[in-house]
Amino acid sequence: MKKFIRSVGFALKGIRHAFATQLNFRIQTSVALLAIAMGLYFDISANEWHWVTLCIALVLMMELFNTSIETLVDLVSPGYNELAGRVKDVSAAAVLIIAIFTLVTGAIIFLPKILLLFHVA
Repeated sequence: MKKFIRSVGFALKGIRHAFATQLNFRIQTSVALLAIAMGLYFDISANEWHWVTLCIALVLMMELFNTSIETLVDLVSPGYNELAGRVKDVSAAAVLIIAIFTLVTGAIIFLPKILLLFHVA
């Protein structure tokens, strides 16, 4: 049990580090909190909550992976290296793909509710 608690502590340390050093992680966390608030306000269904929480988890996980990859690349290649740059670019592209998926999913869930709120639909 001690080993498990220590591993959770290390994971929380990683989240704190990402939050303290990565602007994108802070922005994504803020957007996640906004999505949760909107879900509560619009009283979304259990199925919709599933998609919202999945999107939040995917975006935050992907940003953590991206941060890890960038840190590792900086460690092994501190100077300019074209291949290192490609690794970072591809890692950032993975975050972008998940962010686009999340944006589309959020629009599918929330846009009809927002439009009804303003009697546009």
